[in-house]
Amino acid sequence: MDTLDRLAEPGLDLLRRVDMLLAAGAPENHRVWPLLRRLQVLPGEAVRHFLDLHPAPLTAAGHSVRRLVPGYDDASAALTDPVLWSGPAASAYGQSRSALLRHLDEGPESLVGRLESTAGYAEALADWVEGSRLALARALADVLRSAEAVAVVAATSTAGGGSGRAAQAGPGGIEAAEIAARVLAVLCVAYDGAETLLRQWGPSLAESRWREPLTDRPRYDTPTRIGW
Repeated sequence: MDTLDRLAEPGLDLLRRVDMLLAAGAPENHRVWPLLRRLQVLPGEAVRHFLDLHPAPLTAAGHSVRRLVPGYDDASAALTDPVLWSGPAASAYGQSRSALLRHLDEGPESLVGRLESTAGYAEALADWVEGSRLALARALADVLRSAEAVAVVAATSTAGGGSGRAAQAGPGGIEAAEIAARVLAVLCVAYDGAETLLRQWGPSLAESRWREPLTDRPRYDTPTRIGW
C-alpha cells in the first residue's frame, strides 16, 4: 500500500461530491473545461480507474521476460559449435545457421533484442506508474486540506450531515471546478507521459521479422566430407 492507496477513501469521497457539483455545471471559461474535454471523464471516475494501476505487476513482467533470454543464449551457443564437415551441404547449412543466429540474437531486431525491449518497456511503465501515483497522491493531499474542499463538503451535505446530494444552485460550484482542475491537470501530465513512452518504445516493440539467409547458388560437383 502506497500513499495514494491511503488517500483513496477520503479522496474519492471528496471527488464524488465534486462530480455531483460539476454535473450541475461549472463556471464559464474556467480552466477545468479544456481538461474535461480532453479526458472525457469526471475527476472521481478518472481517479478510480487510475487506482487500479500498480507498478509491481509491470516490474514482475519485465523480470519474467528477461528470464527468457538465457534460453536463447543456449540455443545460440549450440548453433555456434564447430561442425567438422565441408562441401555444398555444409555451406548451405552454414548459411542457414548464420541466418538463424541473426534472428535469435543479433541486434535490436532479433528475438533477444525484442525481449530486452519488451522488458525495458515494462520497467519504464512501472516507473511511470510509480511516479504518476505519487504525483496524484500529492494533488489529493493538497485538495483534501484546502478551503475549496470545505466549501464542496458544505455544499453537498444536508443539514443532518447526510449522504451528500448536490444542490441545484451554484454554491460550491467554483470550488468544485478548482479541485477538479487540480486533479485532472495531474492526470493529463501522467497520460502525456504514457504517450511519450509509447512513442519512444514503439519502434523497438515491433515484430521481429525473419531475415532470409544470403545463399550461394548450389553446386553439385563437389563432395561432402565429414570429419570426426
